Amino acid sequence: MAPSTVFLEPDNLLTPKEKNKLRKPVVEKMRRDRINSSIEQLKLLLEKEFQRHQPNSKLEKADILEMTVSYLKQQTQLQMKRSFHKSSQFDFREGYSRCLQEAFYFLSLHKVRTETQTKLLSHFQK
Repeated sequence: MAPSTVFLEPDNLLTPKEKNKLRKPVVEKMRRDRINSSIEQLKLLLEKEFQRHQPNSKLEKADILEMTVSYLKQQTQLQMKRSFHKSSQFDFREGYSRCLQEAFYFLSLHKVRTETQTKLLSHFQK
């Protein structure tokens, strides 16, 4: 008896529902592998941070995720503080420059003695 082509093409025997049933575990395993790979990458990226908080302990995946979230929140807060500090320094400098311009204008209008004007200007420049 010659072999049947039915055995050579098993996909033709399966219904779409059965194909999905077979494919689902494979897709789920690939998804879990991606998650595990990403968690491992986080662990490697933040290894020093983890050692600082929990030295000599085996971290579970949930621990890695929680500590990563905590670390990212910390970094965001630090960044906000830095940007606020920079903007407040900028605002101060801008205000000071504006004040100097007003003082120069005032001095030029009222013809303050040159010696006094020079002393004031050198004081402002400090």
